[in-house]
Amino acid sequence: MVVVPSYLAGAWQEGSGDGRAMFDAVTGEEVGRLSTSGLDLAGAASYARTVGGPALRDLSFHQRASLLKALAGHLREHRDELYAVSARTGATLGDSKFDVDGGVGVLAAYASKGKRELPAGSVLLDGDVEPLSKDGSFLAQHVMTPLRGVAVQVNAYNFPVWGPLEKLAPAFLAGVPSIIKPATPTAFLTAELVELVVGSGLLPEGSVQFLAGSVGDLFDHLTEQDLVSFTGSASTAQQLRTHPVLTARAVRFTAEADSLNCSVLGPDAGPGTPEFDLYVRQLVTEMTVKAGQKCTAIRRAFVPGEHLDAVAEAVIEGLGRVTVGNPSNPDVRMGALAGLEQREEVRRSLKALTDSAQVLFGSPDTVEVVDADAERGAFLSPVLLRADPNTAAVHEVEAFGPVSTLVPYSSTAQVVDLAARGQGSLVGSVVTGDPEFAREVVLGVAPWHGRLLVLDQADAKSSTGHGSPMPQLVHGGPGRAGGGEEMGGVRGITHHMQRTAVQGSPDMLTAITGRWTPGSARTTTEEHPFRKHLEALRVGDTVVGGPRTVTQDDVEHFAEFTGDTFYAHMDGAAAAQNPFFGERVAHGYLVVSFAAGLFVDPAPGPVLANFGVDSLRFLTPVKFGDELTITLTAKQITPRDTAAYGEVRWDADVTNQSGDSVARYDVLTLVAKEAP
Repeated sequence: MVVVPSYLAGAWQEGSGDGRAMFDAVTGEEVGRLSTSGLDLAGAASYARTVGGPALRDLSFHQRASLLKALAGHLREHRDELYAVSARTGATLGDSKFDVDGGVGVLAAYASKGKRELPAGSVLLDGDVEPLSKDGSFLAQHVMTPLRGVAVQVNAYNFPVWGPLEKLAPAFLAGVPSIIKPATPTAFLTAELVELVVGSGLLPEGSVQFLAGSVGDLFDHLTEQDLVSFTGSASTAQQLRTHPVLTARAVRFTAEADSLNCSVLGPDAGPGTPEFDLYVRQLVTEMTVKAGQKCTAIRRAFVPGEHLDAVAEAVIEGLGRVTVGNPSNPDVRMGALAGLEQREEVRRSLKALTDSAQVLFGSPDTVEVVDADAERGAFLSPVLLRADPNTAAVHEVEAFGPVSTLVPYSSTAQVVDLAARGQGSLVGSVVTGDPEFAREVVLGVAPWHGRLLVLDQADAKSSTGHGSPMPQLVHGGPGRAGGGEEMGGVRGITHHMQRTAVQGSPDMLTAITGRWTPGSARTTTEEHPFRKHLEALRVGDTVVGGPRTVTQDDVEHFAEFTGDTFYAHMDGAAAAQNPFFGERVAHGYLVVSFAAGLFVDPAPGPVLANFGVDSLRFLTPVKFGDELTITLTAKQITPRDTAAYGEVRWDADVTNQSGDSVARYDVLTLVAKEAP
C-alpha cells in the first residue's frame, strides 16, 4: 500500500491506519492512500506561527517576490513531471497545461506585482494620510501588516496545481505561512507539486506545509490570527464556515464555491456574425476543457429564442468532433472526470436536470471512448440540454462535468432576471457586438457576479476566455458562489493582512511607516540630495529652491512656445469674468517647469531619470509678480534588488510669497546605487 505523506513541521510524515484511497481516473487503479490519523496538527499550526511566520516577516515584500519568481522558474523546469502525473487525474495535455502552466503563471504574476506595486519594506500603506487637526500636528495613516497566524488552504480536486498556487502566492507575499490541504481524488498530483516546492529549497522553512488527507482536528487549533481559504461545494463551505472555533474566534474565512455561471448571446449576434461563432466555440470549449470540471464553466447558456435552434445545431456539431478517452492518446480531446465518485455525482445531478429538460446531445449513461475502458475509467459524454427559462432545476442544480443547458430568452430584462436566479456566480459572459445591450446586461447582472467578460470580434484574439481566472482580477462571487474573493492582484495580498488606523504626529507616522509624512522633520544639508547615491539618501532629505518671480513676459513666452493660449493666460478681459481667477494667471505647467528649474542639480550624478509625476494638483492661482519657492523632500526610497538603481519618490511643494501652496505633487526618479 502506497501512502502519500504529509509535510508538516519540516518533515515528511505518514498518518496511521488505512486512510482513504485515490484512483487513476483513466484505469480505475488505486494510486495511493491518504491519512492524517495520528499526525500532530496542533503542532503543525504552531510550527507555521513560530517558524514560518517569523522567517517570512524577516523578508521584505520585494525579497518574497524574488523567491516567488525563482519558484515559478523552478516549477517551469519540472512541468513535464507534473504533466505526467496529471494524466492520471483524467486530464489531457491541454488540460494539464491549463492547470500547471496556469498555476506557475500566477506565481510569476504575483512576483511581478510584488516588485512593481509593493514597497521595498514590509509595511503596506492603505490610502493617503488623514489630517485630524487644523494645525497638522495630529494625523492618521492606515497601515497593513501581516497576520501572525497561518493560512489554511483547502483546495478542490479539479485544479490540483493551479488551486494551491493561486492561494499560496498572495499569502506568501503578505508574509503569512500556508498549510495546503488538497482534495482527496487528485491529492497525489498536489503531493508531487509540494515535493517540488520543498525540494527546491527556495522557500523559508515553515512557510509551506502540506496536509495529505482530512483536516482532522486542525480547525480546533486555529486562532483569531489565522485564516481559512476554501474552494469546493457550497454545502461543504457552509459546514466549514459554521465550525464552532471559526465562529467563536472570528477566524477569517473565504469561500469560492460552485456556481451556475451563465453566458448570454446578444440578439444582434445571429448566425453568420463573428459573435455567433465566438459564442458557439466558447460554449464547446467550456463544456470540454477539464471535462467540464471547472468552477467557472458555463452551466446556463442564454440565447435569444429566435437563435436557439441555430445555436443548438452549431454546438452539437462542435461536440460531435470531441473524442473522449485516454488523455495520453493524442487524438483524444476530452479525458475522464477526476474519479468514479465524481461521475456518479454528475449523473445524479443530470437526473435532476433531465426530469424537466430535453437532452440534445450525449448521454448520461453511455459514451464511446478511445484507448480506454468506459466503465473502469471515469468517462462521461458531453451532454447538452435544452430547457424552458422557468425550469427551476436549471437555476438550482449544477452538474459539475461536461454539461450545459441552452435556455431561450425574449428580452434584456428577462435575461438579467434569469442570470440572477443563479443566486450568485463566479463569472458570466456577454457575447455581442451591441454596446448598449452589453451595458444593460453587465450593469444588470453585476451584483450577482464576481467577474464578467464581454466578448466581441474586437477582443476575441486576445481574450483569455470565459473560464480563465486571472491573477490580476478577483476570483470569487456573491451568494451561492461562496461570498468570498481570491487573487485580484494586491487585493489578494491584503486579505492576509490587518488594516490598522495609526494616529500620531507627523514625525511619529514617518518613523512608523518609513514614508515621509507632510509636517514631519526635513533634513537640509550642504550637499544637494541629487548628488547622493541611493544608499546615502534618507527619507526627509530636502532641497529648497527659489524664489523665482513669475512675469507677464514669462507667461506670454510660454504660451507662444507651447501653443497653449487659453484665454485665462492671455486675455485679461475674459480672465476677469472667470470666477476662479478674476485676472490673467500663469499656466500650471509653467509653474511645474519653473519648479523643476529651481530644484534640479544640472551636472551628471546619481539621479538617472525622472520617470513620472503623481498626484499633481494646482491649489492657488499664480499671478504676475508672484514669487515661487519649491521644497523637494525625499518621501519614499525603494531599492530594486536586481538593478543598479532604485526608485525615489519626492514630495514637491511649490509655494508663493505668502507661503500658500500653489502646486503639490510627487516627483518619481531613478537613482543609482553606489555599489550596484
